[in-house]
Amino acid sequence: MGIGTKNRQNQTAELCREHLRSTHASQGVLVEDFIGEIEGSGKSKDILKWGQFTNMDRNTSDMLARLDKTFNKWLNGDVGGM
Repeated sequence: MGIGTKNRQNQTAELCREHLRSTHASQGVLVEDFIGEIEGSGKSKDILKWGQFTNMDRNTSDMLARLDKTFNKWLNGDVGGM
């Protein structure tokens, strides 16, 4: 895997985390729980999981819309939505 790919994966993960934290700031604890469910923690942490919200054209607004939709489903208990 090239350095460009790793950088893009890190950028995607950071963009998703920051979007959730800023857009849903009033639900801070739930946001952190959701982030933990997506990427895991400790040795099992995998930022590649954020890739499920991207698509071939790498449209950021589409990615963030999919992320919000999944977060809202998760909030409503629709675990199968992920």
